Amino acid sequence: MLLDEGKCFKLVCGAGNEDAQEVEKLVALYSQAGCKFFDLSAKPEIVEAAKRGLQGREGYLCVSVGIKGDPHIRKAQINYEKCAGCHKCEEVCPQRTIKHCKVKQARCIGCGKCYSVCTHGAISFVSENKDLSEVLPPLIKEGIDCIELHAMDGDWVEKWDYINSVYDGMLSICTARGRLSEEKMIEQIKQMIKNRKPYSTIVQADGYPMSGGSDDYKTTLQAVATAEIVQNAKLPVYIMLSGGTNSKTAELAKMCGINYNGIAIGTYARKIVSKYIEREDFLRNEYVFNEALKIAKALVETL
Repeated sequence: MLLDEGKCFKLVCGAGNEDAQEVEKLVALYSQAGCKFFDLSAKPEIVEAAKRGLQGREGYLCVSVGIKGDPHIRKAQINYEKCAGCHKCEEVCPQRTIKHCKVKQARCIGCGKCYSVCTHGAISFVSENKDLSEVLPPLIKEGIDCIELHAMDGDWVEKWDYINSVYDGMLSICTARGRLSEEKMIEQIKQMIKNRKPYSTIVQADGYPMSGGSDDYKTTLQAVATAEIVQNAKLPVYIMLSGGTNSKTAELAKMCGINYNGIAIGTYARKIVSKYIEREDFLRNEYVFNEALKIAKALVETL
C-alpha cells in the first residue's frame, strides 16, 4: 500500500552498518517519525536491534546483500606504516568510525570518503562477500519483509537465483549507472525480473551511492535522473530513489515528472540526527529524543 500510494520512506541504516546500538536508536527515532521501511545489514543481531527499535510500531525490515566489488559491503582498512597521522580521514568519515587512525569495522559502511582524502596511499578496502546460503536462512526464519541485492555490476546471476529460490516475498534490486550504460542497466533489470510476478520487485535507482551528505538539488540530481531511466523503460516494478537523496529529492522528482513509489535516504538521514544518536542516554532522555524527532519528522514529511 505504501508503495502503491508513493508514500514509502525507507531509512537506510547502512548495508555495512553492524553497530546494533546505533541501528536500534535510528529505527526507534525514524519509526516514531513516520518511517515504516528500514534497510539493514544482513545479520541476525542487526535485525533483532531493529525490532527492538520498532517497539511494537508497524515497520517492514529489508536486509541488503551485495556482490563482489559492491561498495556497500566493503570495509576500509588503514596501513599504519603508510599513515602520516594527518587525521583527514577522521574528519570526513560520515559514520565517525575512524579514531586515532584506526577503523571500527562494525560502523564502516564503505563509502570511500576516507580513501578520497588520503594522500599517502594508506587506505584500502576489503570486501565481505559472504555465502548467502549461510546468511539468509536464519534471517528469513526470524521474519523479514524484503531482501535487496546490490547488483551494480559483476556476477549477480547466481546470488539472484538463490534469493528467488529461498524467498517468495518482496525483492529489491539496487542498481546504478556508475559501471553500467543506461541500456545495460535496463537490460540487467529486465533479466532479473523476467520470472517474477509484476510489482513484486522494487528497483532502487541509486544515483550516486552513499553521497547524500549535502542538502541541495545538485546532490540528489543523479538519483532523480536514474529513476527517470527506469521509469521510461515502463517495467512492472516499483521505483525507489536512492543515492544522494536528501530533503530536496521529492521536490526535484516531482518537478521532473518522476512517478516514484518511494525514497530511500541513508547518509543524509543519519547525518542530521547524529549528534543526538551518539548520546548514550538517547533512548532514555525524553528531551534529547524529542529534539531529534522534530528533525526526523521534517525529513519524512518531505515525501
